[in-house]
Amino acid sequence: MPDVRLTLLVGSYAQGRVLGKGAMTERVRAFREHLLAGRLPLSHPSWRTGSWEKRNLWFTDELLPVLRARVTAALTA
Repeated sequence: MPDVRLTLLVGSYAQGRVLGKGAMTERVRAFREHLLAGRLPLSHPSWRTGSWEKRNLWFTDELLPVLRARVTAALTA
């Protein structure tokens, strides 16, 4: 896959594998730092994500618009 434009690191296992040890919430909160390398850490989409999102309102306000824009850019490039 020579032309990877964006890598989504979904959940703590994927993030741990690529980014090393650390708290999932803190890695997702620092998503801008990881974007420089073309990586975007995300919470795992499970039934527990709803309560996690309610505790971390910045996810919807700050990260989701960036995710939408990056996925659109990757698909249209």
